This record gives sequence, structure tokens and C-alpha cells, in this order.
Amino acid sequence: MTVAVIFSSTRTPGVDEEYEAMAVEMDALAAAQPGYLGHESARGADGFGITVSYWVDDQAARDWKQVAQHLQAQRLGRERWYVVLSGGGRRRDPRVRLQYEQSRAPRTQTSPVISSVGALRLGSALNQ
Repeated sequence: MTVAVIFSSTRTPGVDEEYEAMAVEMDALAAAQPGYLGHESARGADGFGITVSYWVDDQAARDWKQVAQHLQAQRLGRERWYVVLSGGGRRRDPRVRLQYEQSRAPRTQTSPVISSVGALRLGSALNQ
């Protein structure tokens, strides 16, 4: 069973450079872990962001959470980079039913941005 780990946070202002350096390192480290399938991330202008990582099974997701370098990044996140943490890396079955809305309006940016409202809708759908 594929597992999705959902992590959401609000970033501390002014830490972008330090945070991004660690994010690049964690992306490469995660990709090298057994059972890693990929991840998706988005962050709004208000600092709120969500990351979903995908794993082949629950054990692979649990193993990633215990990698020493990842534990260090988690500690730094709590101490320096995040004003608010939520989700706590909850594991979810991605077969959960979601409704998608599509807009016919042209896309004006190349990367997704999540608003607080959009994240709340996603969180509500996942908790059902």
C-alpha cells in the first residue's frame, strides 16, 4: 500500500536561504531512501506550506523519519524555521477520495501556491 506523509508549516520570516539549503539536502537524501516514490510541495506568500511525500509502505515512511540527518533537520525546523508546525508528518492512505476543481482561467505562474483556505479544504478532505 502506498503511503502519503503530509507535513504543513508556517515558516519563520527571514530564514529562506538557510532553509532552502537544507531543503535541497533533504530532497536528495529522501530520494536515496529505500521506498521513496517522490514528493510535492507548495508554499504561499504568507509562509504557509504543505509537503506530501510518497512511500511504498508504512515502514519506508517510518524509516525516513528516523534517518539521522532528517532528525537534525526536524530539530532545526522546530528551533529556527517554523513558526507553526502541523500535521506532524501524519501518514495517510492516498486512496482517500478527494474532489478536484478545475479552472478554465489561464495559469499565470509556474509553481503552485496554496492558500490557507485551500490547505484547510485539503486537511478536511483527508480527515474524512
